[in-house]
Amino acid sequence: MLRTVVCRAGSGLLKHSRQTVPAFWGTRAQQRWASSLPMNTVILFVPQQEAWVVERMGRFHRILEPGLNFLIPILDRVKYVQSLKEIVIDVPEQSAVSLDNVTLQIDGVLYLRILDPFKASYGVEDPEYAVTQLAQTTMRSELGKLTLDKVFRERESLNANMVHSINQASDEWGIRCLRYEIKDIHVPPRVKESMQMQVEAERRKRATVLESEGTREAAINVAEGRKQAQILASEGERAEQINKAAGEANAVLAKAEAKAKAIKLLSEALTQQNGNAAASLTVAEQYVSAFSNLAKESNTILLPSNTGDISSMVSQAMAIYGSLAKTQGPSTVEKTNPETTEMLLDRNDGSENETRHNV
Repeated sequence: MLRTVVCRAGSGLLKHSRQTVPAFWGTRAQQRWASSLPMNTVILFVPQQEAWVVERMGRFHRILEPGLNFLIPILDRVKYVQSLKEIVIDVPEQSAVSLDNVTLQIDGVLYLRILDPFKASYGVEDPEYAVTQLAQTTMRSELGKLTLDKVFRERESLNANMVHSINQASDEWGIRCLRYEIKDIHVPPRVKESMQMQVEAERRKRATVLESEGTREAAINVAEGRKQAQILASEGERAEQINKAAGEANAVLAKAEAKAKAIKLLSEALTQQNGNAAASLTVAEQYVSAFSNLAKESNTILLPSNTGDISSMVSQAMAIYGSLAKTQGPSTVEKTNPETTEMLLDRNDGSENETRHNV
């Protein structure tokens, strides 16, 4: 009995292999959707990742799972064989018009998978053709919403919108669109030339803008450098003048203090014993020093009548000093203003009887 069944199954397979493939699976692309329909041999082995749809007396009965299955001869028949693998479909090139009225030639690749073999078998006559047409019409609709520039910039969002739109329509067919990828976008030659000119103009514009910005930055840097140099130079000059004035002021103060101390010491020395003799000696030394420089600085000088009599000049100066001391008293002499003492010492350079001589 088992031998008879095997022989009948073999003859059935031979007969099926000789049968003509239905028009629904006529093309090579369509044959990807299912393998050749097997005959009912009672014992059937379903491959992995395939779903066999079985009809009993013309009505849907069940879907055979991968592995060993049993069917009733004559009553049961395998009507559809669906592949559960991911399927890749080339969407043919088509023309579409963008939002700015540019005609584009575009094609793509569609990746999908059958999730419900029942809907894929009874929900649509030709699943591949239906999905391909749906992808083409959806692509035309999506391109009509975008301008030419946005088509190139927003390809990812365009692909996502395509997948969403296809899934909404193919949900009743038991097919799930996984992703859609745009392969090529062809534009008319004249549009391509204008795009190239636009790109070149944009690049020239960028180059000009960058060059002008560089020139401006260079001019700003030069001006800032000059400004900083002038500021630093003026600050240096001001600091130099301040330092110079401070130095001169300190020198003047130092000289004045030294002179005041000298006059104070001189006035104190005059009040001590033998102070007059010391003053006479100092006046004589100054007189001799001044007399030696008479003709060095000017051509016209004033000389006293008794130039060579040093003793008379010293005695005259001391007489003036003595008369002032007697008039003001000892206490007044000690408190004499340093300027008055200095004037007394300078009185030795002249006398009441002076004569003008030309050297």
